[in-house]
Amino acid sequence: MHALILVIIAALVFVLAYRFYSAFIAAKVLALDPNRPTPAVKLNDGRDYVPTNKWLIFGHHFAAIAGAGPLIGPVLAAQFGYLPGFLWILIGGVFAGAVHDMVVLFASVRHNGKSLAEVAKAQIGPFSYWLVLVATLFLLIIVLAGASISVVNALFHSPWGTFTVGITIPIALFTGMYLKWLRPGKIAEASVIGVILIILAVVLGPVIKDSSLAPFFTFEKKDISLFVTIYGFIAAVLPVWLLLVPRDYLSSYMKFGTMLLLAIGVILVNPLIQMPPTTQFVSGGGPVIPGKVWPFVFITIACGAISGFHSLVSSGTTPKMVTNERDIRPIGYGAMLTESFVALMALIAATVLPTADYFAINSPPALFQKLGMQVQDLPYLSALVGEELAGRPGGAVSLAVGMADIFSRIGGLRHLMSYWYHFAIMFEALFILTLIDAGTRVGRYLMQEIGGVVYPKLRDYTWWPGVIVTSGIFSFCWGYLLYTGTISTIWPLFGVNNQLLGGMALAISTTFLLRLGKAKYIWITVIPMAFLLITTIVAGYQNIVNNYLPKHNYLLAGISVVMIIMVVLIVADSIRVWLGILSGKMPLIKDTEEASVAQNAPTKYLSE
Repeated sequence: MHALILVIIAALVFVLAYRFYSAFIAAKVLALDPNRPTPAVKLNDGRDYVPTNKWLIFGHHFAAIAGAGPLIGPVLAAQFGYLPGFLWILIGGVFAGAVHDMVVLFASVRHNGKSLAEVAKAQIGPFSYWLVLVATLFLLIIVLAGASISVVNALFHSPWGTFTVGITIPIALFTGMYLKWLRPGKIAEASVIGVILIILAVVLGPVIKDSSLAPFFTFEKKDISLFVTIYGFIAAVLPVWLLLVPRDYLSSYMKFGTMLLLAIGVILVNPLIQMPPTTQFVSGGGPVIPGKVWPFVFITIACGAISGFHSLVSSGTTPKMVTNERDIRPIGYGAMLTESFVALMALIAATVLPTADYFAINSPPALFQKLGMQVQDLPYLSALVGEELAGRPGGAVSLAVGMADIFSRIGGLRHLMSYWYHFAIMFEALFILTLIDAGTRVGRYLMQEIGGVVYPKLRDYTWWPGVIVTSGIFSFCWGYLLYTGTISTIWPLFGVNNQLLGGMALAISTTFLLRLGKAKYIWITVIPMAFLLITTIVAGYQNIVNNYLPKHNYLLAGISVVMIIMVVLIVADSIRVWLGILSGKMPLIKDTEEASVAQNAPTKYLSE
């Protein structure tokens, strides 16, 4: 199987899905109203609620949802062969992930940009509200600490990487001020300047590495851990227009550009997929993922198909910036399909490696020896890269090697293999940093909601003391786990918890659709919800019985049980409301809000 065939199939599926299925959801199911005032317009405060150009929001939203998941998950799932992951990315992205993101974004916009927990409170009740708050807050702490470890491991003792990644922050600040004060509304102009500066940062990385400045950009793991935590705190406190939006927006250019370059490389090189469609590990016993293809491929590939974390972004920063409801379709559905394409490219990059080389990279040496496989090109690739590649599990290295291998075959650039490899590592780090800034801000929102029960003033997003205190508490929670490194012991929880959150978000979305009188359309959320919850609960049970309890890891087993119980209770509470609505005992939503933007006071937009 040639990689180009997979790319063509995926491109056709995604284009057709966006053209027809998303249009059906936008027009029939959600009935998006372009004349209805959005929260960004009604509640514009210049800090969190800021009307923003849809392409800026698209860049921010994509950068925020596309963290490590679409890169690492498909690479790890290649253990089962290329076919299971390929099918799940296509089917899951179109019918589950994109629907999930779009409907949650719509629900939050209709609830004044409030969080998923607030939507649950309004649609289901206070019991689900508190359960959602606890579940989402816990997940955020885990995912931010776990994802940050990847950045730390990529950047410590790496002056090239530290300089290239770190310099994007002042570049973003400059771009934000440029759009706000120097040249308001000149998005294209600011984008060109920002992208040129980012490219220069990448090009200057090797120069810094080989210069006398290298010691100033060389840090230990603990130092990088502190820097990343401080960055998350700052991103949560500063206005969105100053750091979050321009940082994520400019990073999205690197993401889009790199994945486009990878797609071009696949077209030009047309590498052969060397991993078989399925391997002997579909029935379990694999060295990368401890389980069978079902349910573990659906847990391992999360963000590329459906991810509960996306619901936090779709009900966090993004709905507070949407200027027009019609923009929900390209932002919610379109950004998810873009991420699915990224996941596909990551899968291809991993599977073009010889099968034995893939397992040699992603398995501990002792375990790889038991497989009875012989490496093929790995010694040669290690020599080109300048690093020992075997025995480095986790997905990041095999992805970088696969990407570098494809890039270096374009136009006889094999001698630049080392450059391409380190560029790919930094590309992955930038993906994760954009997850950190948006995730920390969403966590701050949740902390303000929870703290507002005791001290209502905390729910005022314009009150600086509350913003600083809640940002500090939340950053400390995940930063402490990152600094001590203990999060690596509970990282397997993320796969299960993330998908449980996705199923929970679909249950809340279904309730909202029923309240809108859209009972005949709830199949778009109920079907993926049912599949996701059944699959994830089975995976969680197998994790507890086969992985945690045999190793006497009772803490992880207990946390898994608690998370499963919470999500089951939320779904049960949702079903109670569904039955009440369908039987006529509970009311539908009665919308009495004026639906014309023209009758609102003029609003100053971030961009025209």
